[in-house]
Amino acid sequence: MDQTKAQVKLKRGEHRALPMQYLLLMRPRQWTKNLLVFAALIFSIQQADLNMLIRAMTGFVLFCLVSSCVYILNDYVDRERDRMHPEKKLRPLASGAIQPQMALVFGFVLLLCCVLVAFRFQPLFGFVLSAYFFLNVLYSLKLKHVVILDLLIIASGFVLRAVGGGLVIGVSLTPWFLICTMLLALFLAIGKRRHELALLEGGKGAHRKVLESYSMEMLNQMSAIATTSTIMSYALFTFTSGRTIHLMWTLIFVLYGMFRYLYLIHMEDKGGRPEKLLLEDKHILLTVVLYGFSVGCILLFFNK
Repeated sequence: MDQTKAQVKLKRGEHRALPMQYLLLMRPRQWTKNLLVFAALIFSIQQADLNMLIRAMTGFVLFCLVSSCVYILNDYVDRERDRMHPEKKLRPLASGAIQPQMALVFGFVLLLCCVLVAFRFQPLFGFVLSAYFFLNVLYSLKLKHVVILDLLIIASGFVLRAVGGGLVIGVSLTPWFLICTMLLALFLAIGKRRHELALLEGGKGAHRKVLESYSMEMLNQMSAIATTSTIMSYALFTFTSGRTIHLMWTLIFVLYGMFRYLYLIHMEDKGGRPEKLLLEDKHILLTVVLYGFSVGCILLFFNK
């Protein structure tokens, strides 16, 4: 009798924990990457209103949910490999907390609902969101193993976020801003690959096939190129965006943020999870907040 009661309590506990497992399956910590959707709103703050804020929030939520669908598919495909990883083995699919078939059904229904809402909300945004999903699926299944192209695909995903953010509020982003977005994303992706390669050479990390095609010297050179290109592109953006020239003062935040990230990569062996650093490193978090605040104030009070 006692054993039966214990089993019932265990099942109840598992049942209560199941919603949390589905939330973990969606990887909410990764949603910070989708904050880029608000970039168009920030740079259009002069004409921003409550309706634009609501539309931007809707776009952000849709990008978060669709990105979660990609993570679900990725975890489904890699569940056997994840079971051998010291950290990834705790993920819901790898640990067996959620049945693989149920996870696929959940992801499919979630994706279908998001795409339908997106097309009804703004047709072009629906196409961008669909392109984002399929690009990431191709990346998860094949392209993440193709040297250099894997980095460009990651960067393209951030550009689609920025474009989507502009579409939902009805504004266009300048080519220079999109170039800056792609180069910054490329800079972060290179830093992540460098961190993974350093772990692999130290015998501490799981093996990623594409790392066989990279070397530390190559990644350092690519990082230097991406850093220089991003800073120069952003400087040109502040002068050619058609807005106030006072945007050039925000360059100091871009410089500090990028140099801080390089410090964390080279001196503290961090950088494997940029979205984690954003929340955990107070210097980068404060820099991002001050940057957004400064851009908003400059465009509000000093714009032409």
